[in-house]
Amino acid sequence: MAESSLMAHFLGGSDGSDAVGVKREREEDEQAGPEAKRGNRTQQQEEPPHASSSQQQDGHNHPQHPQQQQGDEKQDEDDDDENEGVHMPRSSSRAAVKKGTECPYLDTVSRQNLDFDFEKCCSVTLTHVNVYVCLVCGKYYQGRSLHTQAYTHSLETGHHMFMKLDNGKVYCLPDNYEVVDRSLDDVRHVLDPRFTPADVAKLDKDVTWARSLDGTEYMPGLVGLNNMKRHDYANAIVQILARIPAIRDFFLIPDNYKGCKSLLVSRCGELLRKIWNTRNFKGQVSLHEFMQAVILASKKRFTLDTQSDPVEFASWLLNALHADLTGGKIKKQSIITKCFQGELEVTTEKGTGKGKAATAAADVTERMPFLLLGLDLPPAPLFKDTLEKNIIPQVPIFNIMRKFDGSTVTDDIRLGRRKFRITRLPQYLCLHMKRFTKNNFFVEKNPTIVNFPVKNMELRDIIPVPEGTPSSKYDLVANVVHDGRAGEGTYRVHIHRKAEEIWYEVQDLRVIDILPQMVALSEAYFQVYQLQQPSAVDTKASQQQQQQQQQQQ
Repeated sequence: MAESSLMAHFLGGSDGSDAVGVKREREEDEQAGPEAKRGNRTQQQEEPPHASSSQQQDGHNHPQHPQQQQGDEKQDEDDDDENEGVHMPRSSSRAAVKKGTECPYLDTVSRQNLDFDFEKCCSVTLTHVNVYVCLVCGKYYQGRSLHTQAYTHSLETGHHMFMKLDNGKVYCLPDNYEVVDRSLDDVRHVLDPRFTPADVAKLDKDVTWARSLDGTEYMPGLVGLNNMKRHDYANAIVQILARIPAIRDFFLIPDNYKGCKSLLVSRCGELLRKIWNTRNFKGQVSLHEFMQAVILASKKRFTLDTQSDPVEFASWLLNALHADLTGGKIKKQSIITKCFQGELEVTTEKGTGKGKAATAAADVTERMPFLLLGLDLPPAPLFKDTLEKNIIPQVPIFNIMRKFDGSTVTDDIRLGRRKFRITRLPQYLCLHMKRFTKNNFFVEKNPTIVNFPVKNMELRDIIPVPEGTPSSKYDLVANVVHDGRAGEGTYRVHIHRKAEEIWYEVQDLRVIDILPQMVALSEAYFQVYQLQQPSAVDTKASQQQQQQQQQQQ
């Protein structure tokens, strides 16, 4: 009983009725919501002076001195700031600049975690706009202002160094100041490698080896390419393009195609610069960004997870690069046509095929450009030998290239009986051995081995060479081989490194040196030959021969 009376007295009433009333008023205010509370505040402000005096007499409210009221308001503001507990960063456009010696987090940069080969998008929002890379863990985040993913990541994990991917500037978060230090130049060079014309001129003269962060050595221009799923067909073609000097020199300097807005051309240039970079953090390169551009440009014809034909991919890629570099003007010359384009004279017999020659009164002769030539292999044997093993035939490349001598007739139901003759030799001759044949039921592979020379393949001994050609000798640059059954298997490529005069076998990440004799024994599927530059003696002899022919005429 005494306790209840004391409690009632403490609450302001002898019987506790005031406490119950206060409790009921609080419950009604909570149910009424913010609008009723706002109305109560307004009513209290509009009350006459005698109401406040009566409250003073009741002893519940006491007026405060103006200075004390201002101090309480300031204390409330400080309490709000402390409760908020978030550091407000500076404006992104007006970030302070500090030297590396003034930043205490510069030594937290972990270069072994950095990988700039993959798509540059935020790992949380998947956006490509205003993306930064954390230089400690290597993850991509968007923005650096308040409530952005990069800012939140810096607070949660204690990672403070971030680099903007589009310009290479480094910032320290959450303090939000720019860090300027020369020790970060190697990271920028890996992010966006750059070459000068002097650097490009020395690539084939000097034997260069580089060392990655883990201590392994690699050859710039001949690095392993990561096969994320099943795009080894693309790896083989990219290795070939990286070894063709004219293509390489063109894409290593972005100023050569700065007017081209094609994503495919841009990604191809970035990929070749990474392959030839001498300051890579690792001795391998991934094709992720390049393949994303290929998937978009080819409308998912070539993808990461589906095996495709490297010859079809090479044909599509060369035509797509040529179309993008020329702005859609196919007849305009580009670096692709300068390297790979030749010319064929095709003669179709009258009354054959389903084209113009079907109704023509005479044979139809046309001239058409080409980027690669298809060679027909002899049919595979149907019977086994005495040891119950399949006989693997061999054929010289000179025999199957007689298809282009201008007299050999090729039968085709749709195109007719045709003859081919080369009227202009390309700088780089691409040959496709047609090993795969399709029918209504399955795809069959022809295992015939083609014997070919690695050096000094003289076309004059095989086919008639166009008049005025100073040189017709070709050296093998690259050789693509298919291992396995038709529709399955993998692709590898043999690459000739001109600076060392050594052959290498490359299959995705594996790069080993091999003997030239092993190259000639492989089941060649796609080859690239380089035309030899004529010497002064050969040029003079060719000019004399032309003068003699003109005098005879």
